[in-house]
Amino acid sequence: MQVFREITWPIIAVIAAFIVGGLIVFALGDDPISAYWLLLSNSFGSLRDIGWTLHYATPLIFTGLAVAVAFRCGLLNIGAEGQLYVAAFATAWVGIKLGGTMVGNDSWAWASLPWFILVPLCIITAAVVGGIWGAIPGLLKARFGSHEVINTIMLNFIAIALVSYLTQYHYKNPGPILETPPIGEAAHIPRLNEFLPFLTTDVPLNVAFILALIMCVLVYVFLWKTKWGYELRAVGENASAAEYGGISPKKQIVVAMTISGALAGMVAIGEVLGTRYNYYHDFSAQWGFLGIAVALLGRNHPLGVLIAALFFGVLLRGEIFVDGFTRYVSKDLGFVLQAIMILFVACFQRYAKR
Repeated sequence: MQVFREITWPIIAVIAAFIVGGLIVFALGDDPISAYWLLLSNSFGSLRDIGWTLHYATPLIFTGLAVAVAFRCGLLNIGAEGQLYVAAFATAWVGIKLGGTMVGNDSWAWASLPWFILVPLCIITAAVVGGIWGAIPGLLKARFGSHEVINTIMLNFIAIALVSYLTQYHYKNPGPILETPPIGEAAHIPRLNEFLPFLTTDVPLNVAFILALIMCVLVYVFLWKTKWGYELRAVGENASAAEYGGISPKKQIVVAMTISGALAGMVAIGEVLGTRYNYYHDFSAQWGFLGIAVALLGRNHPLGVLIAALFFGVLLRGEIFVDGFTRYVSKDLGFVLQAIMILFVACFQRYAKR
């Protein structure tokens, strides 16, 4: 019954959101059925569409897991956006400095490492740098009791401004766009169309999606099958009782925020190593904040996060066509549906606990 309730209320929230969204579309003067057909058919209409939907869902799986881990410890990580930004820049920096990057006739690299060293090094960099940025608000809360919501919000501004400065004044690729030079080819990770011939070459879905699925499994194992995960969840349920039982809440706060930051930082793997091949300012489509919605809709469970991220990927893919082929409805319909769903999930929270 517990599993049934966990699944039922998010589904009801989605259905209710679509009903309310349909009423809004109708009030604007468009046909809700046609709008939703555009939304869904262009997300699942072909293998190419599915590939794009999975591509949009990939960063949301990472950020959804990041927020879910923090939630399980009773924390709210609103800093995933900043964590993925610093991780993306650091990943690009490693790919440039150790990937043999040339800008014109000038070498910007210290070395040119082979792919089997450079790719793992870039992946580790993404997780470690994101984890360090996530650990900062964790340490501040554990040591001084400062609220993690305020800390993570402020660190978002610092992170984005910092990497913007470094890109603009130290690592900017010549030209009008605020971006770094390309990483070395040895740092590229394969796109799935190299292995799956039914995916067209314009679909940027890469092995980061496979890694995201693996992380769903690992996060589940960590939270529910290990002593460390049990301690983290115990602090989230009741910090005083956990401390009475010999568990250090301060330690678990730092651990949870570090793991959360590392998961958010892994967004850089797909974006820098598999899609853009550099750091591009404003590359994130608010994935850090959307991760909060994904975690809430997914009930802070890795499987729920995966399903919710795929659903949000449908909205992100389909809203482009809703914007282009309806008369009055813009792509903001996707944001409206996301917001309504979260409102319903919050309202149904009390019933899910009965």
